[in-house]
Amino acid sequence: MARPWLHLCICLQIPGFYTTLLLAQTPGHILTQTSNKTEILCDLKKEHAGVHWYRWSQERQQFQFLLFSNTMGRATYGPGVRQDKFSVHEARSQSSYSLHISHLQPSDSGIYYCSALQSFQLLLGAGTQLTVVDVLPPKTTQTPVSKKPLPRTTKRKAASREGPCSPLVWIPLAAAVLLLLLSLVPIAYRLHRLRRRLRLRIHRQ
Repeated sequence: MARPWLHLCICLQIPGFYTTLLLAQTPGHILTQTSNKTEILCDLKKEHAGVHWYRWSQERQQFQFLLFSNTMGRATYGPGVRQDKFSVHEARSQSSYSLHISHLQPSDSGIYYCSALQSFQLLLGAGTQLTVVDVLPPKTTQTPVSKKPLPRTTKRKAASREGPCSPLVWIPLAAAVLLLLLSLVPIAYRLHRLRRRLRLRIHRQ
């Protein structure tokens, strides 16, 4: 049975409630095809009472409690979770657990988290992004890049490229001229207002 405070801690991602030094979750990403099966490993470094498994659904924008597996191998499933689809197996003497997911469908895509309670500290895995597609994308093969000798530029050619028509010369000059013109705009506007005020005073006199 899911604990409400555990849902709250996962949703808030409060710093200090978990650490990757005591709990390691692998792999980080899984891309697989429909009807296949996969597994996610959760490795614990200290004693614990069991492992919780959650899934974050991007479509529903919520966490779903999948199951809890204690050290005796007993599993407690969340509401609506199929036991023939999700199962937990101990990998190495109650220190590593693997979540097995079978009969995969695109609706199973999401981020899966394992969590455990150790010494009143909630540990949370880094998460595993599971993507289930009907057809896997084709693998792109990289064509070998031919190593051609680079043409050597002599000092004379380099100097000719950096002559007076070089962009390195006229671009800074053009920018400086543009800044100068922009700085003159407010000055011209002030002079225009002063001339206007002087004309008004002359007409009044």
